[in-house]
Amino acid sequence: MCRGGGMFAPTKIWRRWHRKIKVNQKRYAVVSAIASSAVPSLVMARGHKIESVPELPLVIGDSAEKTSAAIDILKQTRNRRYISRKGSLIVYGTEGAKLVKAFRNIPGVEVANVERLNLLKLAPGGHLGRFVIWTKSAFEKLDSIDGSFDKTSEKKGYILPRSKMVNADLARTINSDEVQSVVKPIKKKVKRAPMKKNPLKNLNTMLKLNPYAKTARRMSLLAEAQRVKAKKEQLDKKRAQIPKEEAAAIKAAGKAWYQTMISDSDYTEF
Repeated sequence: MCRGGGMFAPTKIWRRWHRKIKVNQKRYAVVSAIASSAVPSLVMARGHKIESVPELPLVIGDSAEKTSAAIDILKQTRNRRYISRKGSLIVYGTEGAKLVKAFRNIPGVEVANVERLNLLKLAPGGHLGRFVIWTKSAFEKLDSIDGSFDKTSEKKGYILPRSKMVNADLARTINSDEVQSVVKPIKKKVKRAPMKKNPLKNLNTMLKLNPYAKTARRMSLLAEAQRVKAKKEQLDKKRAQIPKEEAAAIKAAGKAWYQTMISDSDYTEF
């Protein structure tokens, strides 16, 4: 007897693990993750302690060369030294910077180059709002890498997506005097469509369509009552007991008819 056994329908190595995604779609996701890192509510929703942070996005200098200096920076920004979960993301701009060695040994803190930003680091688990600390050189390169509304991007065929609305407060836009002066007033009186009734089941509806239906219905009911009464009388007559005198007379008439039939026929009794 086999106890435990193997896994039913185990995962195969030839499973389709990866999906092809358009390049512009990945770029759009990266810039969206960068933009969300500057929204305090999204950053706090991920669990980052940013009450003592002066502003978002946070930009620091490229002066951190040792781990002790890096820890001092994190103490000022997050008020926590040891990080067990996903912590801050340090984005640097110059290749071979000493800042990478300073931050790489701190648990939970990750380092990324501004020219090679990874979406899985900007939004771990698909959740936006990671606390990103930018160096001055990295922050200055953002406009040239992704472009802006005034400058074109270094990436071929890429334009920075614009917001559809200048004012994102939709409720304020709708309730503004300019919009409310143009829109139609609120309809306080609601005109509901009447419910249609089946004339075959509703007598009042049938009378509206056919006034003679009431008379026809009455005549059909009276005719049905007469049929029921006649049938009942007929059954009572059949089921009633016959008196003895009448039964004897019927029996004698039957015998007389039988004798007449025998005498008129060619058969004789033996």
